[in-house]
Amino acid sequence: MNGSPLLAAGALIAGYGVVSHWLMTHHATAPWAVAVLFGPLLAAVALGAWQGRKWLLLVGCGAAALVIAAVVARGGVQDVQRMYVLQHGAIHAVLAWTFGRTLLPGRLPLITALAERVHRVFTPAMRRYTEAITRTWTLYFLVMIGISLVLYSLAPWSWWSLFCNLLTPLAVAGLFVGEHLWRYWRHPDFERVTLRGAVQAWRDHGQQAR
Repeated sequence: MNGSPLLAAGALIAGYGVVSHWLMTHHATAPWAVAVLFGPLLAAVALGAWQGRKWLLLVGCGAAALVIAAVVARGGVQDVQRMYVLQHGAIHAVLAWTFGRTLLPGRLPLITALAERVHRVFTPAMRRYTEAITRTWTLYFLVMIGISLVLYSLAPWSWWSLFCNLLTPLAVAGLFVGEHLWRYWRHPDFERVTLRGAVQAWRDHGQQAR
């Protein structure tokens, strides 16, 4: 896997973040803007639910679409803003649960499970490190929820929109790159893994979880 698809994906995410911030601060209650902001996520989740035959999740997507339509029809700006905050918080809550539940006694930490797929030799040091990284990501998602709620409660709406649409993806990238650099500096003895191998491990894990 070369860098071009990764750069293209990064540019697409950055562009969508800028557009989303502009929409949230200038056209937050416009029906077409709400469709642009919520539509891609709902469509992606619904597609995944359909492919994985998760009918309850698919019904939930339909219900969410109806709720969004009802709120927009009422025209309440505060209600629409709360929906944006709820969406951001729900995504991070699901991710925190996905990572955090694997840290329970008797479970295999998520990053550990992924690492075991791509390393030919998996040492006890790698197990301890990957468990710590799983815990770090869990804490990160929870902290992001807290920051979101504080900004929504105390700061202007434009601040929350900036945090959600621009700073959130930058924070994810920063943590990912920072962990990568830290691992290579702190544990040079760990076997190097390509991005292709990491992505494939994530896909395999997702297919097994269905």
